[in-house]
Amino acid sequence: MELNTIKPALGAKHAAKRVGRGIGSGLGKTCGRGHKGQKSRSGGFHKVGFEGGQMPLQRRLPKRGFKSMTKGLTAELRTGDLGRLPVEEADLLVLKQAGLIPQGARSVKLILSGSVEKAVKLRGVLATAGALAALEAAGGSIAE
Repeated sequence: MELNTIKPALGAKHAAKRVGRGIGSGLGKTCGRGHKGQKSRSGGFHKVGFEGGQMPLQRRLPKRGFKSMTKGLTAELRTGDLGRLPVEEADLLVLKQAGLIPQGARSVKLILSGSVEKAVKLRGVLATAGALAALEAAGGSIAE
C-alpha cells in the first residue's frame, strides 16, 4: 500500500451542493432558503432552544432535576429478617434500633422474602398480601 494510492471508501464522499448556480440546478436564485424571513438572511439563526423571545423551556422548568424527593423514605423489611428481632412487639423505632431498616426511613413495608420463624406483632407497618399471610400463619399480626 502506498500513501498516494489511499482513497476513501466508495460512497463515503458526497459532492457538495452548488447553490446559486442557475434555475436548472434546482438551487438557483434563493439557494433553497425560500423568500424573506429570518432564516433566509445571512446570520439569521438563533441559538438552540430560542423560542422567539418567549421564556425558553429550559428556563421555565424548576431546577430540581429528576430526583425523587421521597426516594428512600420507605424501607423494605423482609419476612426472613423478623427472626433477628430481639422483642415480640416492634414498631418503627425498634426496627431502626435493631438495624433492620435505615435510620432515615419514615415508613416500613413488610415484603415476603424468606420464612417467618416466630410470632411478631408489628405496629405502624405496611405489608404486602403475601407477607401478611405468612406473618399471620406464624401467629404474628400487624396493628395500625
